[in-house]
Amino acid sequence: MPKPLSSLLSLLNARLLAWAALVLCSGQTLASDAAALEKMAHDFLTPALAEALPKDGASPLRAEVVMGSLDARLKLAPCNRVEAHLPKGSRLWGRSRIGLRCVDGPSRWNVFVPVIVKAWGPAWVLKRAVSAGDTLAQEDAEIAEIDWAEQRSGVLAVPERWVGQLAAFPLTPGLALRENMVRAPQAFAPGAHVRVIGEGGGFSISATGRSLTAGLVGETARVKLPGGRVVTGVVRDAQTVEMAL
Repeated sequence: MPKPLSSLLSLLNARLLAWAALVLCSGQTLASDAAALEKMAHDFLTPALAEALPKDGASPLRAEVVMGSLDARLKLAPCNRVEAHLPKGSRLWGRSRIGLRCVDGPSRWNVFVPVIVKAWGPAWVLKRAVSAGDTLAQEDAEIAEIDWAEQRSGVLAVPERWVGQLAAFPLTPGLALRENMVRAPQAFAPGAHVRVIGEGGGFSISATGRSLTAGLVGETARVKLPGGRVVTGVVRDAQTVEMAL
């Protein structure tokens, strides 16, 4: 004999409530798993930062980390062991990511947690505008705290690395001096006669040759000696190239 409609409705409601409870529990489990994975990424990041931060600053850099979250749409298969890693080609600098991969489970997967790494420390910041090609002087900049990781180009932490260099492009006040902003001044043009010097092994040489390339202070240049031999050395000034022996 068919069951009354009220009984069928009661049974249906009970099943709906059970299904809703199951969905709620599953959601809590997934959230818990995501939180555990994100904590694993954070725990991996903490010691790795010590190796990632540069050591050439005037004082140790102060790291600040902004951890992101896993994509909420991810549905990951169960895994017995998850391994955190830094993806190939990635660097803990500025915008980056930490990888989490399943290395022991019925289905292998690899996901990423976004992360922003800031590195606060002293740097030389321009006080005035500098035109492209102008020579930078000590009084052009002052020390201020910046985020070294804001850009990929390295910070010029000591004056010896930028005083006397030329602005590679127009620079505005407030910019921290970085490697891509300066270039070495030209000491001589190709074809110039220069002196080549060198010391090593208990002897020294000095000869005059003709430069085959432009000479930039601190950069290498090729010089052809009278006998036809071509040597490479570092440009020291407008007339001298130093060759390692």
